Amino acid sequence: MALPIHVIGAGLAGSEAAWQIAQNGLRVVLHEMRPVRATPVHKGGDFAELVCSNSFRADDPLTSAIGILHREMRELNSLILTAADAHKVPAGGALAVDREGFARSVTERLLACPSVEIVREEIGAIPSCEWDQVIIATGPLTAPGLAAAIRNLTGEEDLAFYDAIAPIVYRDTIDMSKAWMQSRYDRQGPAGDGADYINCPLDRAQYEAFIDALLAAEKTDFKSFEETPYFDGCLPIEVMAERGRETLRHGPMKPFGLTNPHSAQKPYGVVQLRQDNRLGTLFNIVGFQTKLKHAAQIALFRTIPGLERAEFARLGGLHRNSFLNSPKLLDSRLRLKADPRLRFAGQITGCEGYVESAAIGLIAGLFAASERLGRPLAPPPPTTAIGALLNHNTGGHIMTIDAGHSSFQPMNVNFGLFPPLAGPLDGKKGFDKAQGKKRAISARAAADLQAWRAGAWPIAAE
Repeated sequence: MALPIHVIGAGLAGSEAAWQIAQNGLRVVLHEMRPVRATPVHKGGDFAELVCSNSFRADDPLTSAIGILHREMRELNSLILTAADAHKVPAGGALAVDREGFARSVTERLLACPSVEIVREEIGAIPSCEWDQVIIATGPLTAPGLAAAIRNLTGEEDLAFYDAIAPIVYRDTIDMSKAWMQSRYDRQGPAGDGADYINCPLDRAQYEAFIDALLAAEKTDFKSFEETPYFDGCLPIEVMAERGRETLRHGPMKPFGLTNPHSAQKPYGVVQLRQDNRLGTLFNIVGFQTKLKHAAQIALFRTIPGLERAEFARLGGLHRNSFLNSPKLLDSRLRLKADPRLRFAGQITGCEGYVESAAIGLIAGLFAASERLGRPLAPPPPTTAIGALLNHNTGGHIMTIDAGHSSFQPMNVNFGLFPPLAGPLDGKKGFDKAQGKKRAISARAAADLQAWRAGAWPIAAE
C-alpha cells in the first residue's frame, strides 16, 4: 500500500490540499494542532476557520480577478468554494459566508472522507524522511518550533507583516433611524438583493472629528523584535489615517454610490457593515482592521452615527504573519528546493487572501497527488488566475534586494499578475476598453484552464 501524503495545518489551504489528494483516491493524513494548541486568533477547533473578514470578495468572473479565481476553483471541485457557496450570506457583489457554518461544513466533509485521517497534534519540527511527501500549510501563525526548523533548513530570516482584524457588531444594537441598507451602486451579489450593507453616514464635521480621535487613540505597542511592514491590502485604519486625512474617505469610508434615505445631504464619509453570519445577527465593520486598544475602539466606534449604542461580539485585533521568500526557496510545483519532499501551500508561500490561500492549497494537493500517481502535472498556465498567482509566488516576481532583504511581498490575485493580451481590443463606438480588457483576460483564462485540464499544456522541466 502506498504511503499516505501528510498535510500539516487544516486551515483553508491545508483543508483544500487534503481534499484534492483524497479526491484522487490517495490516502492523506491531515495534522491540525488546534484545539490541542491554541493560537492568538482562532476561537475553536473547526478546520478553515475565518479569523478576519467573512468575505471571499467579488464573485464576478468576467471583470474581477478574484471572480476568475472563484470560477476556476469551482471547476476544479474546490472544497472551500463548495462550502462557501453553501453558506453564503448577502454581501452585494461579493461572496461572503456564515463563518461558523462554513468552517463546520469543511470540517464535517473531511471527517466523513474515508481516505482522510485526522490527527490532532502539533508538529514542532521538520518531519523525518519516513514521510516522503509533506505539504506544510501552517499559515501565518506557524507554531514556533516548526517555524524555527523551517528557518534553519532554508537559511532564510522570516519575512513578516501584520494583519489586523475588523470588529463585529450585534445587528440589533445598530440605530437604523440613522443608518440604512444599501449596496454600493445597488449591486446585487450571489446571495443578496442590492441592499446588503448597513451604511452609517458622517458629515464633514463628524468625519474630521473621527479622524482626530482615531489619530489620538491609544494603540497597541510593538516590542522591538515585532517591527515589520504591513500588507497594503489590509492596513489598520489608523495607519491609513496617518497617510493623510482623506485616505479613509477614498478607502473603506468612501461615500460614493450610496444615497442616504434619511437626509437630502450627501454624506461626506460612510462606514459600511456587512452581514457576518447566516442569521443576520452579526455585522462586521468593513475595512476597519485596527490595532487600537479595546477600550479605545469602543469609545471611537460609538462616535459613528448609528453605532452610538453598538455592542461588539468581537473587537479588532492584531496578529503576526510570516511567509517564505518563495521565489528563491520553492520550485514551480511548490517544492522546497533544499528538500523536495516538502511542499508549501497557503499564506506561508506569500499569497494573501482567503481564496488565494485555498487556491494554492488546491494546486499543491494536485501536484502532490500527481507525483504520487506517477502522472506529471504541468503548472497551470500563467494566463489563468491560479497560474498567475502561482507564477508570482514561485518565479514571476522580479527579485530585488534592499538593505539585504528580498522585496518579495504577499499579493492578492489581480489583473496585474496576468500576462498582457496578445493583440489590441476591437470594439464599437463607446466601447469601454478597461472592461473589455478584463473580459478578454477572463475569456482567455477560461480557455487555457480547459486546455490545461485536458492535458494540452506542456510540462516543462525544472
